[in-house]
Amino acid sequence: MVEPETFLFLADLAMNNRKAWMDEHRAERDDALRNLTRIAITLHDYADRFDPFVAQARIKPKQSYTKFFQEPRERVGRAFYRTDVDVFATAGHPSEDFGYYLHIEPGNCHAGAALFQPSKEALTRLHNRLVDDPEGLHDILADTEFKTAFPDGLVTRKELGAVPDGFESSDPAAPYLKMVGLGCRQDLPDALLLDDEVIHLLIGSFGLARQLVRYFD
Repeated sequence: MVEPETFLFLADLAMNNRKAWMDEHRAERDDALRNLTRIAITLHDYADRFDPFVAQARIKPKQSYTKFFQEPRERVGRAFYRTDVDVFATAGHPSEDFGYYLHIEPGNCHAGAALFQPSKEALTRLHNRLVDDPEGLHDILADTEFKTAFPDGLVTRKELGAVPDGFESSDPAAPYLKMVGLGCRQDLPDALLLDDEVIHLLIGSFGLARQLVRYFD
C-alpha cells in the first residue's frame, strides 16, 4: 500500500519545506505521486465492497489525492508545501461531497469518512443537514460498532469560536456547526499501511463509516 519511500519523502519534506529542496528531490516526489495514484486506484477497485455509489463513479486517480503545493491563502506559517496527503474515494468531488479518505502522514495516519475542506456551498449544505436532522446524526454516533471504530466521534481540522451567522448557539447541532468541515477517523500505525493487506481493514472501516456518508448525501 504505502511504500516506505513515500513515508521517508514526507518526513524529509517536513524538515526541508522549501522550494529549493523540492526542486532537488523531484525524482522522490514523482515516485511518491505514483504511489499515491496507485493507492487511489486500489481504493476505487475495492469500492464495491464498501460503497456501490463510489464503485460506480468514474475515477480520476491523479485528482483523488491532495497535492503538496499550497496556495498562499492555504498556508499555515511559512510552510510552502503540505507534508501530509489525503487519498479520497468518493462518488463526487472531495471538496463538494462527503466521502472516504486515507490520511497519510508519518506518525499520524488515519482513515474514515469526511468532508474536511468543503467549498463554501458544500459547507452550507453540511450545516443545513445538521440542523435539519440532529436525531439522525445522534443515532449514527451512538451506534456501538461506529463508536468502537471511531471513538472520537466527529472531528474537524478547523473550528470556529462561535456558530456561523444564521444559526443559534442553542441548536442541538451547535458543536458541529462550529466545525469547518468534519468527519470520523480511525487511527492507523504507519507500519500497518506498509502491508498491502491493510486494504481489508480499510474496507471494514469504510463500511462502518458508510452510514455517515449516506447521512450527508
